Amino acid sequence: MAGILDGLGQFGLGNLEGASIFEQPKTAEKDAEGNAVEVEKEEDFLFDKKYECPVCGTQVTARTVRAGKVKLVGTDIDLRPKYQQVDVLKYDAICCNKCGYAALSRYFPHCTDKQAKMVKEQISISYKPVQQSTDLYSYDEALDRHKLALVGSIVKKGQASERAYICLKSAWLLRGKRESLDPSSPDYAKETKELQDQEDQFLLNALEGFKTAIQSEGFPMAGMDDTTVSYLIAALATECHQTDVASKMIAQILTSSSANARIKDKARDLKDILMQELKKK
Repeated sequence: MAGILDGLGQFGLGNLEGASIFEQPKTAEKDAEGNAVEVEKEEDFLFDKKYECPVCGTQVTARTVRAGKVKLVGTDIDLRPKYQQVDVLKYDAICCNKCGYAALSRYFPHCTDKQAKMVKEQISISYKPVQQSTDLYSYDEALDRHKLALVGSIVKKGQASERAYICLKSAWLLRGKRESLDPSSPDYAKETKELQDQEDQFLLNALEGFKTAIQSEGFPMAGMDDTTVSYLIAALATECHQTDVASKMIAQILTSSSANARIKDKARDLKDILMQELKKK
């Protein structure tokens, strides 16, 4: 039986022949009073954003989270943001599927001619395009994109802070994937440990990268001021059990005249966590 939109192919719009004329109603749940509550899905917060690849000039389309739509519910001690409806972190790495150039969204447009040449010579020449999701990104897909962004930064000799930031976000993605695992799965313990081990490796690389960056780069760094980076290093050092580094950075923040009250409160909380860890030894 022919669809009512059959024939659009002659206009080059065959992909729209099966389009739904009316949107399906969103799933509704009940609140405490029994009233229907509209439940938004992850795809409701996404849209397609176009970029021009600075290496090959290709128009790149990437799924992007609508600004202001998602609700922040908290942060981890290392500043990982947690949102109620969608893990925004999955949608930050942009990848050109023609030449293989990838970077976090804040860095993607910024690639000099010299860096583009490096990417072409060391990545594009061997890159094999892969089928990319056009709807939702899984954690595995997001991690693959971040790995491409990391190798891209290495090849183009990006700043240490850029590589550290990619490592940090990769660690956050691994944490998100670990938290999304089904505890009833028979492989839950094994998968949890494997993801934790991978996360620890990325956290350690992020720490070393930011420690290098503060010695050679100016601020803002990955969009963060000097006090925020100092706190982040302290938090990463705590997670990586480098207590001397953590203690030093916390002390700098607490005695700083430029650090605001919010970051000092976070530093005090981090100091309490660090003291508890030291007591266990």
